[in-house]
Amino acid sequence: MELTDSTAIVTGAASGIGAATARALAAKGATVIVADMQKDKGEALAEEIKGLFVPVDVTDTDQITNAVERAVEIAPLKAVVNSAGIGWAQRTIGRDGQIGSAHDLDAYKKVIAINLIGTFDMCRQAATYISRNEPDANGQRGAIVNLASVAAFDGQIGQVSYSSSKGGVVGLTLPLARDLAAVGIRVNTVAPGLIDTPIYGEGPEAEAFKAKLGESVLFPHRLGVPAELASMVVECLTNDYMNGETIRVDGGIRMPPK
Repeated sequence: MELTDSTAIVTGAASGIGAATARALAAKGATVIVADMQKDKGEALAEEIKGLFVPVDVTDTDQITNAVERAVEIAPLKAVVNSAGIGWAQRTIGRDGQIGSAHDLDAYKKVIAINLIGTFDMCRQAATYISRNEPDANGQRGAIVNLASVAAFDGQIGQVSYSSSKGGVVGLTLPLARDLAAVGIRVNTVAPGLIDTPIYGEGPEAEAFKAKLGESVLFPHRLGVPAELASMVVECLTNDYMNGETIRVDGGIRMPPK
């Protein structure tokens, strides 16, 4: 699928995997809508790649609508990448056996709202506009890539909310692809492993921690870098025969219980 003279929306684009993906899509000729809550970083990236920053909290359906409408004002929307997400670590029950120390229910709902419902909301709204595009020679109008996680398959102790949300993203992949096949829109999911993003912090202690963490990766023995994930995302968007699939990009890691 050709991306030149089209727009692409990337949520969570101000940093990490989202930022690497935004740069990669701009290099392919797309005008990228940098959809994020981080205004300073988002605007700086948009200026760098000649895109457009649009503030988006993916739990706010009106903000998603605005981002999609801004995209189609510029050029046909052909690519969407849902990279926005948060993590949470908490065991289901507390050590004292009291309900008050059980997993925070509001926190669980928040993780689901951002990682799963926000992803679907962007998919349904963006796909509506993508369906209006003129089909290319292969009959396709656009493509969507959602970001899940290996936690969808190998969720660790304390990851029940995060794994639930990412498992939901994996679960919607095939039925969403089947729904959208009628209008020539492909849908795939990329499931990252341990990726070197700002979540791990900075400085000597953070570097030592990341090096130790990387030893658990099958090969190569290191954390992945955002550009390696972005490469797979772009392949899923542009390869006309990629559809309905979830791909792990994780160096072969299988996460232990803890």
